[in-house]
Amino acid sequence: MSSAAPKPDQATRLEPFRLRGANFNLLVLRLLDHRPEAVVPAIGDQFRRAPGFLRFAPIVIGLGDLQVPPAEVDFPGLIKGLRELEIMPIGTTGGTSEMRNAALSYGLPPVRSVGGKEADEAAAAPPAPPITETAAPAAPPPPAAKPAAARTTMVVDQPVRAGQRIWAEGADLIITSTVNAGAEVIADGNIHVYGALRGRAIAGGASNMEARVFALNFDPELVSIAGFYAVREGFPAAQIGKAMQVRLVGERMRFDPIT
Repeated sequence: MSSAAPKPDQATRLEPFRLRGANFNLLVLRLLDHRPEAVVPAIGDQFRRAPGFLRFAPIVIGLGDLQVPPAEVDFPGLIKGLRELEIMPIGTTGGTSEMRNAALSYGLPPVRSVGGKEADEAAAAPPAPPITETAAPAAPPPPAAKPAAARTTMVVDQPVRAGQRIWAEGADLIITSTVNAGAEVIADGNIHVYGALRGRAIAGGASNMEARVFALNFDPELVSIAGFYAVREGFPAAQIGKAMQVRLVGERMRFDPIT
């Protein structure tokens, strides 16, 4: 005998998909020039020094520094140029509502940070009702402030192999061995490598400009803090192979020996 077909109410309970929120570590490309013919070649020159760093990486385009009318921004040309470099623009952040709408018309929606709101949302909020002069009860005392939670730390005791990626989300990262060439280590806080750093180190992943990178044998392909980065070709020869720390001073990277 053949088995009975599922009842209609049973079939409707089968879920074809589920949606859930998630927090991803994305880079923001802040446009300082609105012309693709100026931006795309400059990006290509920089990223070719670190092959594979942004290959097929999703990237958000920052519009907050542009001071031109939206009609002057060639979004199709910018998208095409980035994709030819194998960089995937997925949305925008910052800028005026008109600029964001112009980008949206070419498939780049506004990307909102976790817990944040776009500026135009606040501007569109309805005005507050008029305040009447009535006596209000005394407000209760504010609750005592809770002490800030200590930042957690991820410890990796094994060498990080080529092609391997480790991300310490919301934490510092300590590696007691070697980060091999072709490997990538990422931390929202600081990165400590108590061995040779030969791969890519990306600290301050949550826009933490106070983050630092420490290595007892400094020889990376690329080092980045809060989105600012430098590649090996730009390091002074005297720094290679030495114990070093890297930090930001303003928007400039500073390399100091560890003594």
